[in-house]
Amino acid sequence: MGTQLLIGGRIYSSSAPDATAMAVTDGMVVWLGADKPGLALHPDAEVIQLDGAFVAPGFVDPHVHVTALGLKLTGLDLAGAQSLEQCLALVRDYAAAHPEGSILGDGWDETRWAGGRAPTVAELDAAAGADRQVYLARVDGHSALASSALLAEVPEVTSATGYRAGEPVRADAHHLVRAAALAGLTRAQRDSARKAALDAAAAQGVVAVHECGGPDIAGCTDMQELLEFEHGVEVRAYWGAAVRSAEEAKALVQELGVHGLAGDLFVDGSLGSHTAWLRAPYADDDSTGRSYLDADAVAAHVRACTEAGIQAGFHVIGDAAMDAVVAGFEQVVDALGGPAVAARGHRIEHAEMLDADHIAKLGAWGVIASVQPGFDAAWGGPDEMYAARLGKDRAATLNPFAAMAAAGISLAIGSDAPVTPLDPWSAVRAAAHHRTPGNGISPRAAFAAATRGAWRAGGVRDGLAGTLVPGAPASYAIWQAAPLVVAAATDTVQRWSTDPRSRVPGLPPLTPDTPLPRCLRTVHRGVTIYEA
Repeated sequence: MGTQLLIGGRIYSSSAPDATAMAVTDGMVVWLGADKPGLALHPDAEVIQLDGAFVAPGFVDPHVHVTALGLKLTGLDLAGAQSLEQCLALVRDYAAAHPEGSILGDGWDETRWAGGRAPTVAELDAAAGADRQVYLARVDGHSALASSALLAEVPEVTSATGYRAGEPVRADAHHLVRAAALAGLTRAQRDSARKAALDAAAAQGVVAVHECGGPDIAGCTDMQELLEFEHGVEVRAYWGAAVRSAEEAKALVQELGVHGLAGDLFVDGSLGSHTAWLRAPYADDDSTGRSYLDADAVAAHVRACTEAGIQAGFHVIGDAAMDAVVAGFEQVVDALGGPAVAARGHRIEHAEMLDADHIAKLGAWGVIASVQPGFDAAWGGPDEMYAARLGKDRAATLNPFAAMAAAGISLAIGSDAPVTPLDPWSAVRAAAHHRTPGNGISPRAAFAAATRGAWRAGGVRDGLAGTLVPGAPASYAIWQAAPLVVAAATDTVQRWSTDPRSRVPGLPPLTPDTPLPRCLRTVHRGVTIYEA
C-alpha cells in the first residue's frame, strides 16, 4: 500500500491529542504529530489534504440485521407513516408500483398514530390486493402484519403462540410467517439488500458490524450467504441458538462459521409488541409478556460456551427476563468461578430494565452490554411508548447507561438496525442526551462505547482497535464538522464546548441542535470503503 500522510486536520488520538497529521503505512497507523514534521519524516508519502476535517476511529455497530436493513432500504419503508391511513396508503401505492411478487416492508409504529392500533388483516388485504403476499415488520421486529395470502402459506400459524385472527402476528406465529416471507426472495434480491445495507454503513463511518442472526430471525441460509458476501465493511457473525454442552457449542460454531453463540438468542421479546418479559403486567395490557428461556436454560448455554471458549449472549429487555439471565449467570459463576466467566467476554443485548442488583452482578462478572441509545431517543420520556407500556415511573428506569458504566459494565453502542437507523453519531448524541436525567453518559464515553467498546464486544481485546495510535489498524473516518471554535448561544453550550470531559475532543458540542458530522471518507485497515 505504501505510506499515506493525512495533514491539515484534527486527529482524535489519545497519544497525540493536538495532532493535525497522521501517517499510515500498509494499513497501520505509524505516526501522529504536526504537519511540517510529518512532511519531513515522510517525504515520499501520498499526501491527503484534510482541509480542517476531523479524523476519528471508525465506528463499529455491534447489533445489526444486515439483510433486513437492506430490504428496508430497497423496499417498502413505513417508518414515516404518521397514521394508520397513511400506512395503508403507502402499501397501496407500493403495490400499484410493483404489481408482481410479494411485498416486504418494515418500520410501522402504531404507538405514534391516533387511536394507537395497527391495521387489520382485512385492511391490509384491501390495500395490497387479496392475492398479494405481504409481510410488514413492526419497527421493533417482534411482530408483523401479514396478509391473508401469506398466512395461507403457513396454515400451522393459526395454532401457534402469538396468533390472533385479524391482528399482527407475534412470538412463534411471527417466526413462522417471517420464514415464509423471506423464503420467497431470490439470492440476487438478498445480495442486493446486503450491498445496500453495508454501503449505507460505510457511508456513516462504520467499518464493522455484528450480525445478530438466528433460526427464528433469517435462518442459516441468510447467515451463510452473508458470510460469503464480499464487502469492505467487516462482518462479525453471532448465532442466537441455545446449546447445552461444550461439544454442541463447538460443533455449531464450526458448522455455521459464526464467531459466537450470542446476539438475538431470545430470553424475551420487545416492549412495543408487548412481548418483553416483565415482573408486573404492562400498564396498557394485562399480560407480562413472553419468556423463551428460563434461568436453567441460560445457565446451560453460558456454561457450555464458557467451557468451549466461545462468546455467549442473550437478547434481554424486560426485568423478569433480566432476573432469569442474572440467575443463570450466577449458577455458572458458582460452578466455574467469576474469572472463568469474565474471561469469555459474554454479552447481553439491549439490557433495558436492570435494577441495582443486576447491574452490580453483571459488572462483577465482566458481562458486556450491547445497548441502543436510539431506543430511548425514539420511545423514552414521559409521553412516548415506554411510558404507555409501563407507566411513567417504570419507564424512567429504562436504559440506565450511567449506572451501568459506573459499575464497570463495558458498554457497546449500536442501532439494532433496521429497528433504529444505523447512524452512529445520532446514537452517541442520544446516549449523552438521555430522555431521563441522570441515565446518560458523556459524549466522550459514548463515542468510546461506539468504537473501542464495540470492538471489545466483538472479542477484539488488543487495546488498540478503535483507536488512532501508532500500531493500531488504520480504520478511521474523515468527517466534515462545524469549526471547533463556535460562538456559544448559551452558558450551557459554552460549558459543553470548553469542558473536554463533556464532548468528543476535536468536535464542537453534540447538543440536540448541533448539526452532526458528515462522513467524507471511510477507511478500514488502510483500504477506502466509502468516499463522498
